[in-house]
Amino acid sequence: MPWMLDKREFDAPQRLKALLAGKEILQMPGAHDQLTGLMAKKIGFKALYISGAAFSASRGMPDIGYFTVTELADYVRGLYQATNLPILVDVDTGFGEVVHLPRTVLEMEGAGAAMIQMEDQKLPKKCGHLEGKELVTGDEMCRKIDAVVKTRKNLLLLARTDAHAIHGFEEAVKRAKMYVNAGADAIFPEALKTEAEFKEFAAAVKVPLLANMTEFGKTPYIAAQKFQEWGYKIVIYPVTSLRVQMKAVERVFNAIKNSGSQESEVANMQTRQELYDLIDYAGYGEFDAGVSKSKFI
Repeated sequence: MPWMLDKREFDAPQRLKALLAGKEILQMPGAHDQLTGLMAKKIGFKALYISGAAFSASRGMPDIGYFTVTELADYVRGLYQATNLPILVDVDTGFGEVVHLPRTVLEMEGAGAAMIQMEDQKLPKKCGHLEGKELVTGDEMCRKIDAVVKTRKNLLLLARTDAHAIHGFEEAVKRAKMYVNAGADAIFPEALKTEAEFKEFAAAVKVPLLANMTEFGKTPYIAAQKFQEWGYKIVIYPVTSLRVQMKAVERVFNAIKNSGSQESEVANMQTRQELYDLIDYAGYGEFDAGVSKSKFI
């Protein structure tokens, strides 16, 4: 049945809580558009991630906090409506200072987000695997966390710390514990470099933890099953789908420009029927045919 016609549940935070309480680690692929989200659901993923980096890139902008909270909320709303899956949303530094956090919470809850991810960087923020980042103090981040906790209804909060790259592993652990005490429901230690660090962090911080499996960063590729063994509850693949799609687009555009035809790439394409099946094109026709054209006359 097409998603627009399906009976949907709208209690995303509770559904995500239930998933996090399960034994299996929750794999969250990044979805930078609704079609990607539908494909993730078809494959069998139970939750989605919205990356600030991918969201920015899909709009032709760098990941430095350029988009607005309302732009992001519009996308969250559309993705949630299309997939009916719980979504973890990267809100970067929260779209402002402590006084601005109630607006962020309001927009994200209204859009259907299950959990938001907020980091302890200063603006202009940077990708967690790049150099040159600056952090707010731990106390300032705790005030922002407290602001979320005091204004949310049931929205979950994941606090990300970028302290490892700047101040070292021990500071990352220290900040994580501060953020938990301030009310964070889960912790994201960004840019850990070794399996030993992931294990040690999990031993020290006893709340749901997230591991970031981004490409081309400081963290080695580690299978989700290993993270599960170490006690992690979420693993994200934030920009993977966008990178794969853009490389494929580059390839086919080059073929068209150089040979004058896309024929050499047809075998690599999603077929018309596969696309129609994914969006349930036929289901909309069945709905139209099933609605009486005369009984209300």
